[in-house]
Amino acid sequence: MDRSESLGYLVSHLNVSLQNELNERLRRYDLDIKVWPVLFTLWQEEGITQTELSKRCDVASYTMTRLLDQMQNQGLITRFQELDNRRAFKIFLTDAAKAMEQDVVCEAERINDKFLQLLSEYEQRLFMRLLNKINRL
Repeated sequence: MDRSESLGYLVSHLNVSLQNELNERLRRYDLDIKVWPVLFTLWQEEGITQTELSKRCDVASYTMTRLLDQMQNQGLITRFQELDNRRAFKIFLTDAAKAMEQDVVCEAERINDKFLQLLSEYEQRLFMRLLNKINRL
């Protein structure tokens, strides 16, 4: 099999390129690529548990704990213990994290546009639809 026919190779190559570009842009906000999935998820729905956040970000529980510690130290999130379950914490964004949402999401959109510009609008919609189908979102 040639690498141009390998789904894993092609997706991995694209992922590395996208992450490098996004990481470069996130540095302007004193963020790094590791916190991006967490922020992006919480901007869509905050107040979810750490366990749920781990699942949505496809990150191991112990890794999520370290990421949330880092984000709490940066003043991006707060944790609130659930009343009925002392081991569960709900995660909320701070005002500082909420304030940067529009700017950071615009950076991500610019990167999407940059990588998709070689495709027609139809191809872009089809590409995204096919990726979602493969990923079963």
